[in-house]
Amino acid sequence: MPETTNELLLEVDDLHVEFRTSDGLASVLNGVSYSVHAGETLAVLGESGSGKSVTAQTVMGILDTPPGVITGGSIRYRGEDLLTATGERRRDLRGAEIAMIFQDALSALNPVFTVGFQIEEQLRVRQGLSKKDARRRAVELLDLVRIPAAERRIRDYPHQFSGGMRQRAMIAMSLALDPDLLIADEPTTALDVTVQAQILDLLAEIQRERRMGLILITHDLGVVAEVADRIAVMYAGRIVEQADVHELFSSPGHPYTAALMDALPRLDLRGKRLETIKGLPPSLLDIPPGCPFHPRCERAEQRCSEERPSLHRLGFGRVSACHFAEEVVGNRG
Repeated sequence: MPETTNELLLEVDDLHVEFRTSDGLASVLNGVSYSVHAGETLAVLGESGSGKSVTAQTVMGILDTPPGVITGGSIRYRGEDLLTATGERRRDLRGAEIAMIFQDALSALNPVFTVGFQIEEQLRVRQGLSKKDARRRAVELLDLVRIPAAERRIRDYPHQFSGGMRQRAMIAMSLALDPDLLIADEPTTALDVTVQAQILDLLAEIQRERRMGLILITHDLGVVAEVADRIAVMYAGRIVEQADVHELFSSPGHPYTAALMDALPRLDLRGKRLETIKGLPPSLLDIPPGCPFHPRCERAEQRCSEERPSLHRLGFGRVSACHFAEEVVGNRG
C-alpha cells in the first residue's frame, strides 16, 4: 500500500442530499462524513442504493439538480469549501485537481469519437497543447495504462475496445490532467476476475507513483482487501462504520459489515451454503425509524427500532453507528 501523508486533500462533513421526486422526498444522503489524505486509498462499500455514487457526484459537482438538492454539510478540498465555490471554480478543479472514473466506460465514452480524440480534447482545451503534443501525450497515457500498440489503438473507437481496455482508456482520460485526487466508481464492474485484478493493480501502481488520494467505490469487500488503507461502509445514505482495513476485516464493528463479510465466498466453506442478508435495503422514500438496518439485523432489540445510533468511537480513527458496537467487535475479535 502507498505511504500516506498528513496532507488532507478532501473532507466531507455531515453531507445531506435529498431527491425530490414525483413519488415523494427521498433522503439519499443522511450525514455522510469522511476524509482522504494524499497517498491514501479510502474504499467506500455498500449495497446498490446506499449513496456511494451520489456522494462522489456531489464531490465532483455533477449531481443532477433537480432532482438532487444538497440540504446540509460541507465538502472541502485542501480547505476550500466546494459547495460555496463558483461554477467556474468547480470546473477548474474538475479533472485538473479531482478526477473521476465512471463505472460504465461504454456509456461514459462518446461512441462517435475515437478514444484518442477524447483524451486529446481535454489536453488541448485545458492545457493549451497543440494537436501534435496532445496526440503524443495521449499515446503516453495509453501506454501508462498498458494498452498494447497505443499509437495504433488511439485511432480506434470505444466499441473496438474490450471491456477491460475501455476501462483502461477511462483511467487514462482521468489521469490526463494529473489530478491529486481520483474517484473510481465501481471501476471493475462487469469485468472478469482476472481483468478486475489487473485494473486494481494498475490503479494502485499509478497511485504510488503519483502520490494521489484515491476513493474506491465498490459493493464488493473482496476487491479492496489488498488495496485499501481505510474502509467506509455505507447503508441507507449513511456511513455506518469506518475503520482501518485490517481492523475491519479482523473484527467488524457493525452488524451490517459483519453480515457482508459472512456472505463472502471462502475456500474453507466449499460445499456449504453461503450466508445471505435477509430482506432488502430500505426505500430511501421511507427509511425506517431508529437504525435503518434493524429490520434485517439479527442483533436488533427494541431500542434499535426507536433510537437512531450515533457514530460511536471504537478507537483512533474507527467509528460504528451501532448501539452494541463494542459487543459486535468483541464477538468477532
